Amino acid sequence: MDDPRSLKPLSNQPARRRGLPARLLDWFLPMHCVLCRREGWPTGLCDGCVSDLPRLGAACRICASELPSPGVCGACLTRAPAFDETVAVFRYGAPVDRLIHALKYGHDLAVARALGHHMATRSQYLSFDCMIPVPLHRRRLAERGFNQSIELARETAHLHRCRINAGCVRRVIETPPQAGLNLKERRRNLRHAFDVSGRLDGQRVLVVDDVMTSGATLDRLAQTLKQAGAARVINLVCARTPSGR
Repeated sequence: MDDPRSLKPLSNQPARRRGLPARLLDWFLPMHCVLCRREGWPTGLCDGCVSDLPRLGAACRICASELPSPGVCGACLTRAPAFDETVAVFRYGAPVDRLIHALKYGHDLAVARALGHHMATRSQYLSFDCMIPVPLHRRRLAERGFNQSIELARETAHLHRCRINAGCVRRVIETPPQAGLNLKERRRNLRHAFDVSGRLDGQRVLVVDDVMTSGATLDRLAQTLKQAGAARVINLVCARTPSGR
């Protein structure tokens, strides 16, 4: 799934300079589908492969857990999270899970453009004042070379003609992996994980992330944003796991 053009929009300056040859190749190489490799698909996914993607159906408007019909799930009614709404494009399953893995661990940033296009399309009706990608800790960012949430946010930023406010929030604690932890442990794991610089008084904030599992990270981030004055926090995520919160 490696594509020289996938290095184009990197999140940190050294990696962006290394990606200069890839930007030049954009002028000469036709875009191909990141799944079937067919050429001539500028959005990165051909029509046939798009039809195979697991779109999320009816879901809770707050946490995006799948429901028989749109509404609010029992978990959110019992304990409402700090965020106000979640828009998820896909269910986390094949082949979206493989694409996200290729993005995060295979450094295939062509995938970010392809999936980001569908996130942007899904976000058309959203109104917000500030777009913030979920930050990585500086050590994780240095290891990976980019923040996948920033790369996924680029198409949405372009559609809404806004900038990505990547410096507004820092991840000040490098939390251990969340996998295998229950919801209570995840929340404890994320305590004091984020720090906001400046005020967000009265602003509607769009938070962008790749995968929402328990919602603990987004909940903690929303708490931090609202403590800084945010009036409303909306999550735009590429995929939602079926397990819910």
